Amino acid sequence: MKNKRLLTTILLSVSLLLTQSVTAFAITEADVEAVGKETAAGNILIWFLCAVAFLKISQKIDSFMSSLGINVGHTGGSMLAELMVAAKGLSSVKNVSKGGNFHGGSIHAGGSNSFSNASHFSGGLAGAVGRQFTQSAVQTVTGQKSNPISSKVFESSVQKGGDFANNVTSAVAQGSINNTGTMQGSQAASALTSYMGQAGVADAPVFSSVEIGGGRIMGTETSAQYPNGTAFGMYHTEQYMPPDGNYETIQTADQSTWYRQYAADTVERTPYMTGEGKIAYHENIVQKLPNPPKRKDRI
Repeated sequence: MKNKRLLTTILLSVSLLLTQSVTAFAITEADVEAVGKETAAGNILIWFLCAVAFLKISQKIDSFMSSLGINVGHTGGSMLAELMVAAKGLSSVKNVSKGGNFHGGSIHAGGSNSFSNASHFSGGLAGAVGRQFTQSAVQTVTGQKSNPISSKVFESSVQKGGDFANNVTSAVAQGSINNTGTMQGSQAASALTSYMGQAGVADAPVFSSVEIGGGRIMGTETSAQYPNGTAFGMYHTEQYMPPDGNYETIQTADQSTWYRQYAADTVERTPYMTGEGKIAYHENIVQKLPNPPKRKDRI
């Protein structure tokens, strides 16, 4: 009965917000010039008020979902934290009204000082929520947190080769292992297929033993070219120097470039003692990846 009353309250609150709120869009420099700085400042204020209202409603929804046993992310803590967000927004409004301009998704005031967090809110409220949901999915696929909703959305997007899955994979692939973590196992293999733009392709390679993170993608590829499977390594070109030996440069779904290198025939020598007490070697040809290239930030 309590949950029913809470659900009714939530639905009424959402309905009231949808009927009474003013739609807020990302503001460009042209918009500012067209409507004037004072009007633009007012639009930003409305945007932040809508954001605070959205957070409060999200908290109620989270409470209801938690009561059903569904894990949810935290959408807000206290009114003090929300007032701090609103205060920062009011500070931006003040800067704009005093002569600040919009450039490239950031708010620059007075020519020298800038509101660096403005890009976080680019794209309006939908953009901010989208980035937060993407971050939640990154933490889910790397095992830092468990969010069944973002996990299901990610899996669905992977099957279709969608932008959401590719953006999450890109964030993990190019992120720092210490901060972002790594993606491994069958989920990483499926994500790599999507990230390579091969989702739904009949003769696409099959990946296994995949690990994604830290500017590297390692694994095994089984394909028409490598029917028995072979190890491969991919290295982000902005983070790594070109590798030694044979390699190719490829582009992934997010338009980033990677060095790709496959295992090559390598002579492996195993020492043994002969009957005369001398050391000799057994030589075998094995498939082995060359040593990884050097990271640019460590040169």
